[in-house]
This record gives sequence, C-alpha cells and structure tokens, in this order.
Amino acid sequence: MTLVFERNPAYKLSIDESEMRTSNGRSAKLERGISASKRVEAHLRHAIHAGKLRPRQRIIEEDLAQELKVSRGPVREALLRLERDGLVVTTSRRGTFIRDISLTEIDVIFRMRAKLEGLCVRYMRESTSNDPEALLGRALKKLKAAAAKNSEEQFFNADMELHRTIWKAANQPLLYRTLNQLMNPYIFIIARAYSSRLPLVHRRDNHEQYVRMILKTPLDKIEIEVERYFNGLYARTFEPSRAFPDFDTDHWTSEVAPL
Repeated sequence: MTLVFERNPAYKLSIDESEMRTSNGRSAKLERGISASKRVEAHLRHAIHAGKLRPRQRIIEEDLAQELKVSRGPVREALLRLERDGLVVTTSRRGTFIRDISLTEIDVIFRMRAKLEGLCVRYMRESTSNDPEALLGRALKKLKAAAAKNSEEQFFNADMELHRTIWKAANQPLLYRTLNQLMNPYIFIIARAYSSRLPLVHRRDNHEQYVRMILKTPLDKIEIEVERYFNGLYARTFEPSRAFPDFDTDHWTSEVAPL
C-alpha cells in the first residue's frame, strides 16, 4: 500500500530550502522502494493464487526484476515476506522456488479441516441468527455459474467462498481464525491443482451433494458425515502414488512463467 500525504497549503514550515529538498528526496526514495517491493509481492501472490506460478517452480530474481522494471532489492524484500508466509522456499545452492507440499502434509490438513468444518456445520445449524439454506444457496449459485462458464478461476474463488460462508455462519471466531490459517489460499491452490484433473461438472455436483448433506443430515450425525465427506474427497482427489501433477520429482524449472 502506498501512503499519500496531502499538504495543507495554509500551513508553512520554517525550514531551510535545501534541507527540505534533501528530506523530500529521501521520502520519495523511500516511498518508491516500498511501493516497488509491495508491487513485486502483489505480482507474485497473484501469480501463485492464479496458478500461473506452480509448486517447485523457480523464481529468478534478475528475470523478475527486469520484467517488473525494478532493482533486485525490492524483489529480495518481497521474496523474504513470501518466504515468511510459507509461499516460497530458498535453498543455498538452488535458489528460490514456489513451495511444494507433501501428500502427507495434505492428508493431515484434510483430516484437521474435516473435524473443524464439521464443528462449524454443527454450530451453523444450531445458530438461530442466520439462515444456512439461504446463505449456502447464494454461495452455491456462484459456484454453479462458474462451472457453467467453465472458468477454473471463478470456480476456485466460489469454492473458497462457499466454505468460508460455513465457517462464518458458525459464529465462532476461534474456529474461523483457525480454519483460515489452516486452509490458507495456497492450500486451496494445491487442492485445485490436483482436483483440476476432475471435470468441473463433477466438482460442481460434489459441492451440491455436500451442501445438501450438511443441511439435511440429523444434527447428532453431522460431524461424522462431514468427516466422511472429506475422507472421500481426499481419496478421490489425491493419488499417493503420483507426484504433483505435471511435475517430476527431480525436475526443477529455471523459468518464471509469463504472467
């Protein structure tokens, strides 16, 4: 974010002109540096979230700096923040790569998510402050529209929105924060990369069945049924015997995909 300072024309500072020029020059330089770094970060985050930069793909600082017309300093700063957030990893000999996640990690994440989302569904159903059928109906409508357009990007966003609608409707802030941290956009992206092997129409049907199930299942069985759904989803989507789609285990690309 770039901060814009608006000067009051009626307010005058008693300051030496040369000192003011120096101060303004430093401020402008600092602002350019911050904005460049943030611009690089936003560029990379969008590329990762859109699936244009894939797990294990290498980011070459010099190429990225030339592409965005910035120096390598802002690129390094942006990469440090992305590494802190777990989106990229840097190795001393190979360089910086988009982070990959093992199937073991994904299995654990799905098991945790199943239990937590099951709780959310229970709390959502027990709450008298919202209408789950109307809330999920609106979210499902967006997902169906994305499937009708055969838009992977819109479907991905609608998928995230549908589940976050459930988390919010539970009215349990701790659960919502925990699920948001666990199921960050990158995890959704990993799941999408695998699930994209399934036609959108099948994924749409799966979500329709899920919504119908969480609205109609007796409350005393709902958590078990949500866990069963996610266990089945994991089994259908991820194949433990196969590496990440389109990537060989020992292959590391040396190019940044055009954005």
